[in-house]
Amino acid sequence: MRFRSGSLPDMPAPIPARPDSMPNLPASAAAFSPLDLGALLFFVAAWTGYALSVGRLRGRMVSLSQLMNRQREAWARQMLVRENRVVDTTINASLQNGTAFFASTSLIALGGALTLSRSGDDVLSLFGTLPLGGLATRLTWEIKVAGLAIVFVYAFFKFAWAYRLFNYGAILIGAVPPKGSGASEAEMLRAARRAAAMNTAAGSQFARGQRAFLFALAYLGWFVSPYLLMATTAAVVLVMWRRQFASEVRTALLADDPSLEDAE
Repeated sequence: MRFRSGSLPDMPAPIPARPDSMPNLPASAAAFSPLDLGALLFFVAAWTGYALSVGRLRGRMVSLSQLMNRQREAWARQMLVRENRVVDTTINASLQNGTAFFASTSLIALGGALTLSRSGDDVLSLFGTLPLGGLATRLTWEIKVAGLAIVFVYAFFKFAWAYRLFNYGAILIGAVPPKGSGASEAEMLRAARRAAAMNTAAGSQFARGQRAFLFALAYLGWFVSPYLLMATTAAVVLVMWRRQFASEVRTALLADDPSLEDAE
């Protein structure tokens, strides 16, 4: 390119950006309809509301989980009168093994959810024949799969922490002074209560992990339709509520001691 001394070369004119190359922010923000967002809000509110209510209700609405926590305390008191703690360690080991199983299952489910994120095109073509309108774009599919993966990650962390707490519980069981050790009854009772409290905490974390599994089943309804998400969420809450407050298991626990309903 030739140009005279003291003059600048002709610069090429800037190429205007094509309209379709600009980021389509409104399309991303509007990936879900108001109905989808409302169904998701209902799902989150139902999960949160159930989790808060099942552990805080008192009186005649005491839950099955709360009743079982009192049985854990009774177990700890009975442990004080046994010289051989094999029974107690066996019970704790069985609880821990169940937790390990669910932790492994949550990892398998997480892997399945991540695999689903790669099959968006096939799923869109399949669900496109349905009249429910649950899926619209690949973006909505990937967001929904990401939400499902988050649920399984949450479940894994709860199960993994419960497994660790059961380990701590085994240590505390071993730390309870046996009869004839010279420890006072007050010291033995405090040690037993610590073991019961640790076991209760582990059971609470395990229950939260199982609850996440059940709500993951409800979440699957969103892949079909927001209406189905609300229906499956309501069904899961109803089933869990019935088990906690209107099941035969709860009735059996209250059969011999109805005063437990009024206990704090």
